[in-house]
Amino acid sequence: MSASATSNGVANGVNGHTPKLEFETYHNLINNELTKTAKTRHNINPATTEPNAEVPVSTQEDVDKAVAAARAAFKTWSKTSLEERGEKLVAYADAIDGYKDDFASLLTSEQGKPLAQSYEEIAMATTWLRVFSTMKIPDEVIEDTEDRLIIHTNVPLGVVGGIVPWNYPILLAVGKIAPALITANTLILKPSPYAPYCNLKLAELAAQFFPPGVVQALSGEEDLGPMFTTHPDIDKIAFTGSIATGKKVMAAAAPTLKRVTLELGGNDPAIICDDVDVEAIIPKLARFSFLCCSQICMMIKRLYIHESIYERFLAAFVAHTRSLKVGPGTDPDVFIGPVQNKMQFDKVRSMYQHISSEKWTAALGGDIPDPDPTGKGYFFTPTIIDNPPEDSAIVTEEPFGPILPVLKWKDEEDVIERANAGKMGLGASVWSGDLQRAERMARRLEAGSVWVNSHFDVAPGVPFGGHKWSGVGMEWGVLGLKGYCNPQTLWLKKSV
Repeated sequence: MSASATSNGVANGVNGHTPKLEFETYHNLINNELTKTAKTRHNINPATTEPNAEVPVSTQEDVDKAVAAARAAFKTWSKTSLEERGEKLVAYADAIDGYKDDFASLLTSEQGKPLAQSYEEIAMATTWLRVFSTMKIPDEVIEDTEDRLIIHTNVPLGVVGGIVPWNYPILLAVGKIAPALITANTLILKPSPYAPYCNLKLAELAAQFFPPGVVQALSGEEDLGPMFTTHPDIDKIAFTGSIATGKKVMAAAAPTLKRVTLELGGNDPAIICDDVDVEAIIPKLARFSFLCCSQICMMIKRLYIHESIYERFLAAFVAHTRSLKVGPGTDPDVFIGPVQNKMQFDKVRSMYQHISSEKWTAALGGDIPDPDPTGKGYFFTPTIIDNPPEDSAIVTEEPFGPILPVLKWKDEEDVIERANAGKMGLGASVWSGDLQRAERMARRLEAGSVWVNSHFDVAPGVPFGGHKWSGVGMEWGVLGLKGYCNPQTLWLKKSV
């Protein structure tokens, strides 16, 4: 069963007006048709554990239909002009802005983050669309002589499968839609089973601006991802998620030699030097440690403090973190909402249990919530661990929850070696009043993004990705655009 969602990317509905998007029912979008499935499922609001609406459970048949539609659409979409594609991305951004209140409410109900942070995510997403609408990959003239012209260019891959995580579902969906479409590919979104709602509505809204088959979305269970990664007619997988799943994606893509971009987990260190203004940087460090209940791959996960300021810093950091309000994202002034799902709740709870079993010192928090959060929500008290052993789980693993180790350092060589330890290398930062010193240290950190006197700065025009096990390839920027293309060299003889 299906219902029309659009015309060929132009205004539709009564008297040329686009139909109003409703946020009560949820469907797959295949070839710009809203489709239902025989089986449905629902997620829960992590702040209340109450059920959200039903969503489709897609089958292999649904995937095959979407891929066929995407391949058919690619034949014409790939021939559209860069200007036309850019104009549609801008119109799409404007439409998302028009529904920002609906999207913010929906995002908070499915992800749990405070409403203010939901609005921030939506604003970032529309900025990404508008910036990508102006981006292009310039051709490179390698040689131009009387005899021949050699040009290096980039051509679209074809059909992209965009696999989106549950922590930033709007931004990270748009962060795949925009580069895929501006480079003339078609894209099928696969939302996380834990957060499908916003992605389905993003696709439904996209149908009002893009031709059938250009943007589609399929909701499903854990078996849907392998249907994407093994499908012979999907040309690229753009995946954001855990390291463990990223390895499975890469292995599954190998038999069909799919292109892959993998943005995976991180265990970001922040090194605080002895010359900082402690009071000035504390609020920034707390934000970059506990934003989105610490469920961001690029949050600070290890905080290294020079021993000469350690005690003063720890006291100030604890005091500020204690002031951060925990609660449902719909409550005023909340900064830390719930963990997003029961699976993650159990993982984070296990890390909190280590406090007692491993005899860590909690400078703040440490309370272990009831193992059954039904009716109470997936909440944790933000917790700061005082100088745990370097080989402890809280230092070597990514908890993806509001528990943070604060560690001492004295020697620059030693702290850089400790910061670079382990298999992850997504982000890192150095904080110092001496910019030359900070840059020297920053250049030695093994991470895809390194900041000085900041953390978690991202922009659509700047490449983003990880070193080591934190990823393969880059998203965003011109370098990210190239990941959605095949490189091609043209040899043009000027005479026969």
